[in-house]
Parts: sequence; C-alpha cells; structure tokens
Amino acid sequence: MKYKNIPFNRVDIQGKELEYINETIENAHISGDGIFTHKCNSFLEKELGIKKSLLTTSCTHALEMAIKLLNIKSGDEVIVPSFTFVSTVNPVVLCGAKPVFIDIREDTLNIDEIKLRSLITNKTKAIMVVHYAGVGCEMDHIINIANDYNIPVIEDNAHGLFGKYKNEYLGTFGTFSTLSFHETKNFSCGEGGALIINDDKYIERAEIIREKGTDRSKFYRGEIDKYTWIDIGSSYLPSDILAAFLFAQFEERDKIQSKRKKIWETYYNSLKNWAEENNVRLPFIPDYCEQSYHIFYLLFVSEEIRNQFLTYMQGKGITAIFHYLPLHLSKMGKKFGGTKGNCPVAEDVSDRLVRLPFYTDISIDEQDSILNEVKLFISR
Repeated sequence: MKYKNIPFNRVDIQGKELEYINETIENAHISGDGIFTHKCNSFLEKELGIKKSLLTTSCTHALEMAIKLLNIKSGDEVIVPSFTFVSTVNPVVLCGAKPVFIDIREDTLNIDEIKLRSLITNKTKAIMVVHYAGVGCEMDHIINIANDYNIPVIEDNAHGLFGKYKNEYLGTFGTFSTLSFHETKNFSCGEGGALIINDDKYIERAEIIREKGTDRSKFYRGEIDKYTWIDIGSSYLPSDILAAFLFAQFEERDKIQSKRKKIWETYYNSLKNWAEENNVRLPFIPDYCEQSYHIFYLLFVSEEIRNQFLTYMQGKGITAIFHYLPLHLSKMGKKFGGTKGNCPVAEDVSDRLVRLPFYTDISIDEQDSILNEVKLFISR
C-alpha cells in the first residue's frame, strides 16, 4: 500500500504563535532584540539556570560567536566530531583554524572521549562536542580532560534542549553551548539559534560581537549615553517576529516534550522485538541520561540493506532519510588531512543509519503506517 505522503518533518502550530506575531507588528518592533527576544532569553536563563542566553539567527551563528569570543585564529586547532553537521566545523575554518576530527562511540554515537587526550596538542584551543539525538556526551570525562589542559569546551546542543546528563541540563557544562531552532528541531521558529554563556566573563563582549561590534546593548539599557564601534562583530540578531513564534513554542514546552516522548517510546516499544529478530539496532540511552526526544533512528547491518530500506519506504510514500556523512571524508575535510580510516566508527555508522519521520504532531495513523512498513520491509 502506498500512503499519501508522510514527510520526515512537519512544523505545526502548538500555541499562540500567530497571535504573538501579530503582537510584534502592532508593537511596531519586528527587528532584533524586541519584547519576544527578551522573553525567549529570559525563559532559557530561568529554565536552564544559566548565566546568559543570547538569541541568534542560527545555531551556526551562535557557534561563530563562541569561536570569536575565544579568539581562535589561524594556526590554532579545534577538536570536532566527524559525525556532525557542517555547521559545527565551519566557524573553525572561517577563522583560519584547523579542525581536528575525532571519532564517535559505537553506542551513543557521541564523541569518543577515550580518544580525546591523544588528539590534544599545544595548538588545541577548544573542544567541541555534539550531543547526538539529544543524548548527553560523557561530560564528566570530557570536562576533566579539558580542565587538565585548560581548554574550553563548546557544546553544540542543537539536538538536546532540555535533555540531561546526570540530572544536569545539556548545554550547562561547557564554557559555551549553542542551540538550534531550525524547523526540524523540537522547538522551532524556522531558522534561529542561541548562544548559551556559562562563564560570565564573556557576557559583555558577546553582546558587543552580536551587535555588529558596538556597545549598543549598553545604550539600550541606559548605561551609556551613546554607542560606538569598539570590537569586531556582525549582525546575529533574529527578527522579533521569529522570537514571537519561538516563545509561543516555549510556552508549550511540557506539551511538546510529552508528545515527542510518546512518539519516541511508541517507535521503540513497537520495534524492540522486531529489531532483535532482524539484527537492527535501536537508539541507546544510558541510564544516567535523559534524552530530548529529538530523533529516532535505525542502524541496519549493512549499507546495502539500509539503501534498500530507504528506497522501499520512498515507494510507500514515507520519507525516511539517512544522516551525517563523515566530515573528514568530505572534499573540505580532506583538505585538513582527513582520510579513510581516521574515524572508522563514524564511517561505518554513516553508511547504515536511517532516521524515521519524527515531528510533534505526527498522527497515530501515520506512525502506525510507518511501523507497519518497517516490519514489512524485513519480512518480504
């Protein structure tokens, strides 16, 4: 049976998104740092218990700000996982530094902390970690190593808002963390992000970098009588229209997370026995981690079977997709010394992984259809 298109992702209105967008227009302030931008930042600061949140135009731009704040430059090195989106590594390359690719663990698909120490040199200026699928990296181990060498940690937490590692929120361990509010994320405004600052010595300069290199934030707070250009910077402020949409989603945090938890658990419980019988691996969540319910994936035994599965699902009108291609094997990655075999787990996982459709308002019928076809593929 072919179903009417079941997409991989679909954005849905969860609360007062349209009402708040109208409010920004009525307030005649739709540019950056309006009422709803401040509400979003305050929400994140309160809920996560962090020093400072600065809403940005994307997670990519938040990462660029973190790199600028650490004064990383040409000749420096930054350790990054190979199994991640290109946004994690682009800010490193943009400032002229060298990305040093690290492999991932076989269980959580997060950075392999055991391999971290061997990659640190006197040129290493930061360690970037990605909490894949909103499951926490081994932050105790990573932070201990980073502290041994006095190297800051940046958490790319694009997947993990409200996920936890040992009862502490992801994004609260490193010097900085970054969030994504892209349309594929649990909380979305189409395009957007945030820089989370856990060391208050960086807050003032972060505001300057975000405001085109000026001290305009101080001016708006009445702390100075005029503002001027005082540092390098760019325009990282999202429109308050986007912030209005996002804040409405934040207000529905519990509802959104409850729905996504139910979707994830339905996939897992329905496929657990089938996966064991057919040598397919389901996501692994350590007991001390609370995931964010962002992704549900399958790991097939080979690339050939994975590709057959993708074709089969597409033929049924269901959009299942693969995920990251190892960055060290990309055209750009090879320019920085990446070669086959550098990150063998990332290379292997990339060839075998499939993500199933996952969005907040997926219907029971849609998910039942997906589950039915997953099982029929193997049983053909």
